[in-house]
Amino acid sequence: MSIGVAILGGGIFAREEHLPAVTKSKDLTLKAIYSRSLKSAQSLGTDPGKVDLYSDDSGEGKGLDDLLARNDIGATIIALPIKNQPEYIKKALLAGKHVLSEKPVAENVKDAVELIEWHEKEIAPKGVTWGVAENVRFWAASVHAGEQRAEMGRALTFRARQQMLVEPGGKYYETDWRKVPTHQGGFLLDGGVHFAAVLRLLLRKDDPIVNLSAQTAQLQEHLPPVDTIEAVAKTKSGAVGSMSMSVGTTVKGSEYHIGCEKGFVSVSGNIVTVDGKQEEIQEEGSGVTPEVRAWGEALSNEKENALQSPREALADLEIIEVCLRSGEQEGKPIDLKYQQL
Repeated sequence: MSIGVAILGGGIFAREEHLPAVTKSKDLTLKAIYSRSLKSAQSLGTDPGKVDLYSDDSGEGKGLDDLLARNDIGATIIALPIKNQPEYIKKALLAGKHVLSEKPVAENVKDAVELIEWHEKEIAPKGVTWGVAENVRFWAASVHAGEQRAEMGRALTFRARQQMLVEPGGKYYETDWRKVPTHQGGFLLDGGVHFAAVLRLLLRKDDPIVNLSAQTAQLQEHLPPVDTIEAVAKTKSGAVGSMSMSVGTTVKGSEYHIGCEKGFVSVSGNIVTVDGKQEEIQEEGSGVTPEVRAWGEALSNEKENALQSPREALADLEIIEVCLRSGEQEGKPIDLKYQQL
């Protein structure tokens, strides 16, 4: 039986990624869309005869509380500005709706831990689930690289790099909450959790990063508060490596290299290299479609998908936050607390 879903958010990602992903899922049926303004809700371009629109300016009977009161809606996908997410996550969960919220899990570790512990204690026992969307955990290339890595024994070294230049005029830059961020790290938080998620997938849960030291910088005036991180880190087993993240450099590219006892694995885009042998992996878009499909399947089976656990997202967030805190202290080494799930 298909589950009725509402999308909360009328932004770019909801329109270009979540909307088509829901329509492709056999387990989900889109029933409604909410945004702060009706114009924003209408921007998703859905059939008004099939999908109901709700907003703060739509008048009586068409607000968020009205949407959450509907018995034919069992789940929500929440894609709102980072600072606003926890308020809406909590509201939907309290209304008894399953939630898939966009990453990061919250704007900082403290708020994330409080929200996770509240859900685990007060809401989860009632059978209401909460997952955090991280599409890179559903990229075919990173999944394949992780599977190959699993056969290679203990990690020895690692090197991860994600570099680009976010320029004014880009569709994501020109959203107000990204352009003038109130959340820590600006674009480094928004995009950096993707970076942390891939690296953690390749290092594996039994050998998490336990300590790191980072330098940070703002290289571009239009990318406050910082746009670049260069870090060194150590894992539980003693593997050492480097992490390079920047949205403010003219160098472009993304690559992850893990040297292990029995060989090495690299992934760059959709190319996975195992001991020098390259393989091109076929991707399903950005990973959002298989991510939403997996969420729908889990809900239909009355289960939770472990890859969408809020504690997975907490571990991604912690890596970025600790890099930022270390950078503020001129590279002071800091231990990580939430990597062992």
